Amino acid sequence: MQLIQGKKIGIMAICIAGTLFPYASTMAQESPTLVIDSGALQGVVNDGVAAFKGIPYAAAPVGQLRWKAPQPAPAWKGVRQADQYGHDCMQEPFPSDAAPLGSQPAEDCLVLNVWKPAHSATKKLPVMVWIYGGGFVNGGSSPAVYDGSQFAKQDVILVSFNYRVGRFGFFAHPALTKENPDGVLGNYGFMDQIAALQWVQRNISAFDGDPDNVTLFGESAGGFSVHSMLTSPLAKGLFHKAIIQSGGGRTSIGGGRYLQSPSSSGLPSAEDVGMAFAAKNQISGTDEKALAALRALPAETVTDGLNMMTMNDPTYSGPFIDGKLVTAEPQDIYRTGEGMNVPLLVGATDMDIGFPPLVKNMQEALAPLGKTQYQKAVQAYNPDGTYSAQDVAQMVASDQMMVEPGRFAARMATSQGQPVYAYRFAYVADSMKTEWRGAQHATEIPYVFNTVQARYADALTANDKAMAAQVQQYWVNFARTGNPNAAGLPDWPVYDAKSDQILLFSANGAPETAAVADPWKARLDLIENLFK
Repeated sequence: MQLIQGKKIGIMAICIAGTLFPYASTMAQESPTLVIDSGALQGVVNDGVAAFKGIPYAAAPVGQLRWKAPQPAPAWKGVRQADQYGHDCMQEPFPSDAAPLGSQPAEDCLVLNVWKPAHSATKKLPVMVWIYGGGFVNGGSSPAVYDGSQFAKQDVILVSFNYRVGRFGFFAHPALTKENPDGVLGNYGFMDQIAALQWVQRNISAFDGDPDNVTLFGESAGGFSVHSMLTSPLAKGLFHKAIIQSGGGRTSIGGGRYLQSPSSSGLPSAEDVGMAFAAKNQISGTDEKALAALRALPAETVTDGLNMMTMNDPTYSGPFIDGKLVTAEPQDIYRTGEGMNVPLLVGATDMDIGFPPLVKNMQEALAPLGKTQYQKAVQAYNPDGTYSAQDVAQMVASDQMMVEPGRFAARMATSQGQPVYAYRFAYVADSMKTEWRGAQHATEIPYVFNTVQARYADALTANDKAMAAQVQQYWVNFARTGNPNAAGLPDWPVYDAKSDQILLFSANGAPETAAVADPWKARLDLIENLFK
């Protein structure tokens, strides 16, 4: 992987900004201008927050740069207007996405956004870097619920960025391996994430951010990505704290696929999957001609309808173990005592995502836990007979995919001496209480960003607002110091496997948020036994 190196802007160019950029001075108060390693930027100020959007952090990954590690962003002359989001990365939007895109997807998409206080008393503000979810096939940095203004109002710099998804972000083929035999291959979306973190290290001081106080956080595929960054040798030293929201912790979404060999479970290699995609488009061979034909495919053909509904397509690999950036599954690295080298905040929602089979009865619902565990499983999951068999199957699947792996990550980090804070988010917006029996996957995000107005609009209540203020305050405190606690908030104890205390964001709202011994311990112990 080619690490992106900074480029220097001559001091003279800055000094003569009034001549070089004739319109900059007239808008200085309303639209701040600053200089980064690739040129000058002009943002916009609104309600005390300066926002800089659509900043290239790497060259456009198009043409000959399709399926290559991110390359340095070209420098520009004059002042670049940074007042609008760039394109989100090429994809087929997911119709029911809880965070709908705010810009048109395109292959030229490697841009980021920064929110900062318009005026700050310090030049070393804590920095938070957001990685969006979307199953590695959807998602972008432009959704309204990802707006970083509320973080900036609390003197925290918020950075969001786009990374390649789908076949643009995760693709292997023998011709690509031959082209770059000694390089990092296949996981281009993860390479983009590393390039964005490198950009932060080089440039965030220009925005009054502290490059030595960076918190990486993400949800769903973004949370899985945080695990990838925690365990990748290529991401070491690029961030100092981590928050994982519904991001698993044991295996990747790709399920243990390898670059060039089939997995023990029978998954074909990523290269075989790439060959299948090429064959679908009448491209054969493994030479330069085949690679040229693949790179010449229209972006829409590469996307080929891939999204959250179709991501199990046999011509799409997802992330995989490439041996250099991704060296093993997270759990295998954590078990060696590696990977968890930063303070951690981790949790899931109480009705999180999972993919259960259709079941006919409770025996089928609990079958994944083993026949000998059936009575224990009934007591753990459905002691009062409240739930249907399908409800229980969903709970088991959610615990397997998100909840127990999150507990595992907390325990691994604790065993390595890191402070850990574990949570479960159970709050449901007042307007949705009659539709949802619990907090669904990704519903905590508007509370973390305090963008609940964008999510619930006129249906927003004072109870919803109070929860958002509380949740974000915990995240801000953690970003500042590695400890989410502060005066006026319910105490959040450091996680300990023996006491198994988590912070429960109550279904009844902020006043009832409290640290409790995990009420799902028996459930999660059953899941843990499966992994053992």
